[in-house]
Amino acid sequence: MRMQQTISQYEVAFEQEAALERRRRQQLRQRAANRSRVRRIARTEQRGKVAFGTLLVALSFTVVTVTVVMFETLAWLMS
Repeated sequence: MRMQQTISQYEVAFEQEAALERRRRQQLRQRAANRSRVRRIARTEQRGKVAFGTLLVALSFTVVTVTVVMFETLAWLMS
């Protein structure tokens, strides 16, 4: 009888430990997924900032070039 009780206690302890381990693994997976999501969002924001800066520089260069060419052409036509 005592042997049965001891085995039963070991089984219950094992099941509790297994359930605890499953919860722990699930929490670790969730944390890893959250970290991955945060990194992906940060990368996307950084790319957006770089792309916006590049667009701004390209537009500024275009405005300056068109303005200079326009006034050069106007000066050539007036002379």
